[in-house]
Amino acid sequence: MAVEADVLDELRRLRSRLPQLTGSLAASVDGLVLAQDTPGTEPEGLAALTAAALGVAQRVADATARGAFRELLLRGADGYVATYTAGPSAVLTLLADDRVNVGRLHLEGRRSGARIGELVAARIGSPDDARHTTAAVDEPGRPIGTLPVRTPQRPQSRSRARPQPETGG
Repeated sequence: MAVEADVLDELRRLRSRLPQLTGSLAASVDGLVLAQDTPGTEPEGLAALTAAALGVAQRVADATARGAFRELLLRGADGYVATYTAGPSAVLTLLADDRVNVGRLHLEGRRSGARIGELVAARIGSPDDARHTTAAVDEPGRPIGTLPVRTPQRPQSRSRARPQPETGG
C-alpha cells in the first residue's frame, strides 16, 4: 500500500479517537500534501501555510535556543490549529473545535505524528516519494525544509579619538 493511503488511514483513526477534530493534514516539510482529511479547507493552501509557519517556528526556536521544533499551537476565536513533527521530512496539522481538550489534542497529535513519521521514513528513497522531500544541496548540514538563518552582525564599536584641546603657547 502506498504511503498516502497508510497516512490517510492514520488521519481517519485519529479523527475517530478525537471527535472534536474538524480536519487533519499530513504534509512534507516543504509544503506538499501527503494525505488530508480537511473538509471545507483548501489542503494545498494549508500545506503551504504549514510549511511557512514551520520555517518561522524553527527559526524562533533556534534564535531562542529552545532546541529542535516539536509542535506549534495556534488558538483562534473558533478553535485550534496544531502542528506536530512527523519525522524529519513531514508534519501533521490538526484543526480542532474550541471545545477540544488541548491535553488530549497534544497526546493524540504527538502519537499520530510519530506514526506518520515512521510511515514516511519507511518510504524515503522510493522514486514515488522523492517529490515529497527536498535536500538542501548547498547546505548539507541544514535540516530538510528549514530556512537558512542569518545571524545579525553586531556593529563594531569604534572608539573615536577626541580632539585634544589646543594649548596656546
